[in-house]
Amino acid sequence: MSAKWTAADIPDQTGRIAVVTGANSGLGLVTARELARAGAHVVVAARDPKRGARAIDEITAAVPHADLEFQPLDLADLGSIERFAGAMSIQHDGLDLLINNAGVMALPYQRTADGFELQFGTNHLGHFALTGRLAGLLTERPDSRVVTVSSGLAQRGRIDFGNLQGERKYQKWAAYSNAKLANLLFAFELDRRLPRVGSYAAHPGFAATNLQPASAKATGNKLVELVVGLGNKIIAQDMAMGALPTLYAATKPDLPRGSYVGPDGFMQQRGHPKIVRAIRAAYDEDTARKLWEVSEKLTGVHFGAPV
Repeated sequence: MSAKWTAADIPDQTGRIAVVTGANSGLGLVTARELARAGAHVVVAARDPKRGARAIDEITAAVPHADLEFQPLDLADLGSIERFAGAMSIQHDGLDLLINNAGVMALPYQRTADGFELQFGTNHLGHFALTGRLAGLLTERPDSRVVTVSSGLAQRGRIDFGNLQGERKYQKWAAYSNAKLANLLFAFELDRRLPRVGSYAAHPGFAATNLQPASAKATGNKLVELVVGLGNKIIAQDMAMGALPTLYAATKPDLPRGSYVGPDGFMQQRGHPKIVRAIRAAYDEDTARKLWEVSEKLTGVHFGAPV
């Protein structure tokens, strides 16, 4: 193995089934491609069938032997999540990897199909409900894992149960940070509640993806778009590097349960994957327990009593 872990170090994934949310673009596309390169059957989960088809074509062009499947999934719609899980249960007898990758970033206030604030509803509640719906399939496999992708901006997050969805005050970047902290609380609480499934969290550092341009475009400010575009080109690491922490968390043998993986460079902004420490708030078990209970009530998805 190389001194620094790369995608070439992914163990053989032949016979394993992986779901990657948001696999049609960005880090999700890279994650799906590298898991397929290692032999996994990869379910490309995305909202738009046309974009999903293009992603499959792109992956196949890079990995001719790729074993791929598209399933429509809109994480901002609980009905879509239920239909996705139903299709998975019909077509597969188990699930080895669930990569909770998809997300939206710093958008003006919007609501999901079920009336949730869009960032909290998609980034946290959508993945919470999806994981719950797929928990039965995950427990059928002996070494199954869930990897939930957070962000370095989680360190700015705060869980305020009186303003969980921006009911009293909404600020788009704060809402994004709060949702990313919720991802960490969920990942660590899942590890406590579902002992038959390994739960991990990861963050990509500062990686050039389609999230930043989408957020900048939503401002309607061309200068902001220009600055963000230059930042992605000059400062950020590429998507192949940004996906490494997720791939490491998903495939590294004997990785301690509940690990958080990020880049090893300065301020975890770029570099190769290593186990990192989240902010203290992410390990607050009382907050995690309450967030879990609120999430069950909002989504109607119940994992069962804690172990």
